[in-house]
Amino acid sequence: MSRIIDVREIHKSYRSGEQRLEVLAGLSLAADEGEMIGITGVSGSGKSTLLHLLGGMDRPDHGSIGILGQELSGLSRPEMSDFRNRTIGFVFQFHHLLPEFTALENVMMPLLLRGVLQTEAAPSAAAILAEVGLDKRSLHRPGELSGGEQQRVALARALIGNPRLLLADEPTGNVDPQTGQAIGVLLKGLHARHSLTSIIVTHNEKLARICSRVYRLENGKLNDELRMTNYE
Repeated sequence: MSRIIDVREIHKSYRSGEQRLEVLAGLSLAADEGEMIGITGVSGSGKSTLLHLLGGMDRPDHGSIGILGQELSGLSRPEMSDFRNRTIGFVFQFHHLLPEFTALENVMMPLLLRGVLQTEAAPSAAAILAEVGLDKRSLHRPGELSGGEQQRVALARALIGNPRLLLADEPTGNVDPQTGQAIGVLLKGLHARHSLTSIIVTHNEKLARICSRVYRLENGKLNDELRMTNYE
């Protein structure tokens, strides 16, 4: 089993007025291929900061981040953008869909940015929309979809490029509990079918239960693994 994530002693701080606020303080994390890891913690504990660092959208002050054997600090901005597009899928609390485009067009976007022709991208996008249960809604724009449907489009978009790593930041935080549970079940199925390694940040204890390991982020570090019952 190959190592997908190898984070060692990362520190990250931000300036707050005249002071610097340390958000991550020597955090380490390792994840092997196929693992689904949940990270919980109070607001402001650094969960989103950690995901941004794992996705190469920000850099740590100190420490190293290895993704699929690639040390992220060794990549230029263009190289990081290409690596992220081909390797990492993102799902956020707010779907960030482009309102003027249909669900199909939104899902195609990562492939189009990669240089794939629209005639090739469209069938792939249609197939993954069907996988998330939206084959009959592919020509609808985001404003014509429910919150749960919009998040399913965002999931499809995250997976269209066949990433190895999925980073999900509060993926059920903007939907009702019943819809959130359905998205949790969908996430677990997609994780298995697409042979993903997944990191899921959530306040939702029920969602955390889909994960094989769960940690709480406190005082800038991950505490010992939490024991969770299975997600129903």
